[in-house]
Amino acid sequence: MDTPFALQAAALFLIGAFTGVINVLAGGGSLLTLPMLIFLGLPASVANGTNRIGILCQSITAIGGFRQKKMLPTGLALLCTLPALAGSYLGARWAVDIDDRLFEQILAAIMIGILIFMLIDPVKKLHDKPLHITRLRGAVIVVSFFFIGIYGGFVQAGVGFLIITALLAHGLDLVRINAIKVFVVLVFTVLALAVFVVHDQVNWPLGLSLGVGNALGGWLGTRLAISKGHDWTKKVVSITVFLFALKLLLG
Repeated sequence: MDTPFALQAAALFLIGAFTGVINVLAGGGSLLTLPMLIFLGLPASVANGTNRIGILCQSITAIGGFRQKKMLPTGLALLCTLPALAGSYLGARWAVDIDDRLFEQILAAIMIGILIFMLIDPVKKLHDKPLHITRLRGAVIVVSFFFIGIYGGFVQAGVGFLIITALLAHGLDLVRINAIKVFVVLVFTVLALAVFVVHDQVNWPLGLSLGVGNALGGWLGTRLAISKGHDWTKKVVSITVFLFALKLLLG
């Protein structure tokens, strides 16, 4: 017997609210929402497209909160976003079936590397200093975010961790990193979602149910990030990375 839509919508709203908070503070929420959508009967490709509705809704509410508190460095956000936008289009176009286990192992390795980097925090002394964008640093940001965009357009799951690592390497604090992350994800998700819509790989009723929960979670996550600051957010990210990496490695 099929699960009634009301129960499906309620389940997606709840998991969307939870993962919305996690995505804004750290990342990896799609590692929960994608399996849920597949469990509810969607093909993997359709689940991948449908999940983008939740990400879009979450990003809209979150970016509003960061802008209201003047925590978004607009110039740097745009520098990161433009190459990510180009990459996301390619990634979404290449979104085909891949070996799930191989993907999980690669993602787990990336997440462990992120955890080690965050615990060592070699650029901690730079967090409270203005970020000067030199030509070399700008080029590194452009190239890294192009590839981050490809990954985000293709899968989405775990892209937040990659963005955090890329910007931590330049000495930003995690509150502003999360603001930039949300902005970048918002813009490239619009393009990636459009590709999935064109290829008829989006379930709108389930996606909107997830989106409402994600929007609420994004709003809450933004306020937590701003009020708690860098050190508290760092602990949340570290715990989240460790738990998701452990889940992926153990299967």
